[in-house]
Amino acid sequence: MRKLAFSIALLLASPALATEMTIEIEGEANGIVTIDLLEDVAPGHVERIATLAEAGAYDGVVFHRVIDGFMAQTGDVEFGRLEGGNMARAGMGGSDMPNLRAEFSDVPFDRGVVGMARAQQPDSANSQFFIMFDAGHFLNGQYTVVGRVTDGMEVVDAIKRGTGNNGAVVGQPDVMTRVTVTR
Repeated sequence: MRKLAFSIALLLASPALATEMTIEIEGEANGIVTIDLLEDVAPGHVERIATLAEAGAYDGVVFHRVIDGFMAQTGDVEFGRLEGGNMARAGMGGSDMPNLRAEFSDVPFDRGVVGMARAQQPDSANSQFFIMFDAGHFLNGQYTVVGRVTDGMEVVDAIKRGTGNNGAVVGQPDVMTRVTVTR
């Protein structure tokens, strides 16, 4: 009992490690977006994003699907690179790591919320994520929430909108030039 009490006291005394992601964006939008990654809500998804960011996998990846009034999607580390990528396939790829199990929560998809993109299968998220322009509560309980924009929402609002099929960006898309994580 004494060991348990000590362990609980130590846990309570230790500050929680906050994970913050910074995205430098260039294109029609130019600036920095800061995101608080919610490791207490979706620990597996946050770990994946942090691992990919720390490896530089997101650097040079475009916003390939951007729907006005809805969201801006990015993170295709396989096909979504501005240089050396395949823009015709952007949005179809992921990392070489296995897909993630869904981590649904009661955090609503409000403006500035960051969610993980996936295929129809709930356990198919991998590397792609999206940032909400406006509330999209129809996504609640259907997609994993991973974070929330804390600074730079005006930069997100300026991301080039897609005009192609299902919000595909036509022409030169905006790009995440550098993505860093602070733990």
